[in-house]
Amino acid sequence: MNTNLKVGVIGAGNMSTAIVSGLLKSGLVSKDRLAVSDKDEKKLASAKESFGINTASSNADLVNDSDIVIIAVKPNVCQAALSGVSGVNNVQSKLFISIAAGVTISQLKEYIGFDAKVIRTMPNTPALVGEGMTVLSSAEPCTDADMDIAKEIFNAVGKTAVMPESLMCATVALNGSSPAYVYMMIEAMADAAVKSGIPRQTAYDLAAQSVLGSAKMVLETGEHPGKLKDMVCSPAGTTIAAVEVLEREGFRSAIMEAMSACTDKSYELAKK
Repeated sequence: MNTNLKVGVIGAGNMSTAIVSGLLKSGLVSKDRLAVSDKDEKKLASAKESFGINTASSNADLVNDSDIVIIAVKPNVCQAALSGVSGVNNVQSKLFISIAAGVTISQLKEYIGFDAKVIRTMPNTPALVGEGMTVLSSAEPCTDADMDIAKEIFNAVGKTAVMPESLMCATVALNGSSPAYVYMMIEAMADAAVKSGIPRQTAYDLAAQSVLGSAKMVLETGEHPGKLKDMVCSPAGTTIAAVEVLEREGFRSAIMEAMSACTDKSYELAKK
């Protein structure tokens, strides 16, 4: 990415903080070429104090002074956040990147006010610790170079994958919301361990590290998750006894049904 490009972030919440931190740590953008806007003055002051970056008094001012605009606000305020930006200087040349779940590229263009260069993304909260997974989609008039810029930005907080927008709602369930399912599993595992006498913090540490290590095994070995599961299940052993209960209690189907409900909700939001 051209380090002379100016990046503006609309919104100063958790994901904005993760993106700003990643951009600065990676060296993709210098402090003097990075700015954030937010209607909450306390959040702006915190961003300036924490990162030493610029702040803007309005979203229009931020867009006016940026080459790349990251829309890091909740879906329900996305339209209001983009109101009035269509009249800023050279707006046709600017690249807009949205993290608003359920807001389509066509909706974003409507909110911006013209056929803008828009990339829609679905990051997740592990970006806060540099281990996020972000899925990206684009449409004309975006170019391959624009997509490369967006990938660089989100690679600074984890990993990226490009998919057609038609799959983005399904991606929300797999990518955006899935950390919640994992946190619930870690909590349940820890609760069971505490019941067996293991101290709570130790239980959280053991459960979380086991999940982290298991995920790393999937990513680094390339083996099918089923095969990795079989490697742990010794004949007549403890693990297969646990797996039998999970199967009987509908562990897999519960996850699949939850993801289906999440996907349906994502489609519902996209139609509004």
